[in-house]
Amino acid sequence: MYLDHAATTPISAPALAALTSVITRSGNPSSLHGSGRRARATVEAARESIAAAAGAHPTEVIFTSGGTEADNLAVKGLYWSRNAAEPRRTRILVSSIEHAAVQDTVEWLQKHEGAEAVWLPVDEHGTVSLAALKKELDDGADSVALLSCMWANNEVGTIQPVAQITALADQYGIPVHSDAVQAFGSIPVNFKDSGLAAMSISGHKIGGPVGVGALLLGREVVLTPVQHGGGQERSVRSGSLDTAGIAAFAAAARDVTENLAEESNRIAGLRNQIIHAVRQSVPEAVLRGSDPADHPDTRLPGNAHFTFPGCEGDSLLFLLDMAGIESSTGSACTAGVPRPSHVLLAMGLDEDTARGAQRFSLGHTSNQQDVDSFVAALPQAHTMAKQAGMAGHQSTIQTASTW
Repeated sequence: MYLDHAATTPISAPALAALTSVITRSGNPSSLHGSGRRARATVEAARESIAAAAGAHPTEVIFTSGGTEADNLAVKGLYWSRNAAEPRRTRILVSSIEHAAVQDTVEWLQKHEGAEAVWLPVDEHGTVSLAALKKELDDGADSVALLSCMWANNEVGTIQPVAQITALADQYGIPVHSDAVQAFGSIPVNFKDSGLAAMSISGHKIGGPVGVGALLLGREVVLTPVQHGGGQERSVRSGSLDTAGIAAFAAAARDVTENLAEESNRIAGLRNQIIHAVRQSVPEAVLRGSDPADHPDTRLPGNAHFTFPGCEGDSLLFLLDMAGIESSTGSACTAGVPRPSHVLLAMGLDEDTARGAQRFSLGHTSNQQDVDSFVAALPQAHTMAKQAGMAGHQSTIQTASTW
């Protein structure tokens, strides 16, 4: 029972059909012969579909290998461009709950390119502080190169006030980038109306294949390329295009946006059942992020994120996995050493509490059987995980072996 759609979601039927149809054809979309022109026509039709789904103009769609590349291109490209034009612009305003694709990029610019990172605080629900942003802009907007704030958080599902953020930044002429990888295909996203200069999206989060994504880039926005070569994609992102992957990405985008309201409501209903079940069977568990019962418009419909006091998140994940339930801790893991989530720490949690995190995320293949199986498996898995306590991976494996 797959409850980790925030990590990746199974390929949709329309995307699979497009992928298998196109992948058997020859032709580089940069070639001038017949096969190349046919490939180019496929790419441009896909560009128009993705632009329509995201509320953008087709010329604003820059194809990439995924969300990580799109984030790198936006953050590095905007920083280099702005800093080259005005060397005093060395500051990057960035939310403290960003995905590693943005967070690590900003830290790299700080270490290697002389940038200064300003991490904007969030409240206990994971919402960026508009007051803190306004103060940073009021106190020194002339030194800011760009602002980056994700549209919706990948761990706790909190939707950010993007329109208010871009309105504040626009007063000072500061370009804003948003990682919308989790938001696109889950909630209404409109690039034109957002006020953003750049926005990252990804194929495999919406039912497309892994390895394709896009950066939506305003037509007047100047961006320094990260890689160089053939000058494809407005000379912003060189490299031969993955025609089949792009066609499948577009098919997935059409599919999710055509049924967005109905499907979001269906998924939110399943999510609410999960939230209710966790609260009933594990009363001490704490929902993190906005409570959809109070603020339904500020949480992604497919996200239910809890912390379980006295539990190691990895222990609970492993025990649920043994019962056939696939979830996620939502935390980073480097060289096999678990670390508490930087998102939860930014929200004010202590390390022990943050280590008890578990994210259950739903998508287009989720159904009632998934929820029912989860509800049945959770009590025993939680009891065993709590017995293991916070002892780490070795205790997790020893405990799970008795399942």
